[in-house]
Amino acid sequence: MRKLSMDELNRKSVNDFKGAEKIPIVVILDNIRSMHNVGSVFRSADAFLLTAIYLCGYTPRPPHRDIHKTALGATETVGWKYYPGANSAMQELRDEGYGIFAVEQVEKSIPLHLFEGNEYEKLAVVFGNEVSGVGEDVLKLCDGCIEIPQLGMKHSLNISVAAGIVLWELVRNRFQVRHHFVR
Repeated sequence: MRKLSMDELNRKSVNDFKGAEKIPIVVILDNIRSMHNVGSVFRSADAFLLTAIYLCGYTPRPPHRDIHKTALGATETVGWKYYPGANSAMQELRDEGYGIFAVEQVEKSIPLHLFEGNEYEKLAVVFGNEVSGVGEDVLKLCDGCIEIPQLGMKHSLNISVAAGIVLWELVRNRFQVRHHFVR
């Protein structure tokens, strides 16, 4: 077994990334406190070639060294917008035909492995505050909620971990990542 070189990884340049057809998923980060979490979600959004990230409320936004520390350049590739509140971001996405799902533990949430959402060509996924989660006012505007099944005592994941799990599963299941993954 040999570790692949950077050339063998077929990495896109910033210009290649910006010109590439994106996976029609937008991440909404609502009232996230940690700049490291924001940077990590940027990095995941870059890895999965997502359309954009919408930063809402008091979620920190680039440029900031603590975001860049974990994003490792992904703030230069992934498109992003800022909104004072998630409601206006969600309305814009709804007007563009997005189905909107929060990642939250609620009554009648859909376990991630059972989520299909096939009636939506485009998806937006809302991640909420590290302590209080997605706010009730935002939940009311969603088409549903997705939950990551958990077996341990905590039943809670860091937002950057949750985002990585959810985004990979959505990309893998809905958008046939194998067509994008050529080595």
